Amino acid sequence: MGRGEGNVGKLRQEILERLKEVQDPELKMDVVSLGLIREVSVDEEGKVNIVFRPTSPLCPLAFKIALDVKDAAEKVEGVRKVNVEAVNFLWTNQLNEFLKEKG
Repeated sequence: MGRGEGNVGKLRQEILERLKEVQDPELKMDVVSLGLIREVSVDEEGKVNIVFRPTSPLCPLAFKIALDVKDAAEKVEGVRKVNVEAVNFLWTNQLNEFLKEKG
């Protein structure tokens, strides 16, 4: 493992720890424990991609939670850009467009 790969792994862990602070307001549990974060990938330039699955296809708080996920990841030192992609949600396209506009 190269030096860059170790830094990427460490940054990914720091992001996951920060995401544990993001709660689903209805369930009062964090998004990581709920399994709503399907994937976190980080490149050596600090660009982060997060795949987020709302609690249900009709989750009324999906936009808020996705934005909270994005905001939390952006606060981690070393992160330069965050892209959050929603999956398995009725309004996936609209939510993904909303998140791109906030980036």
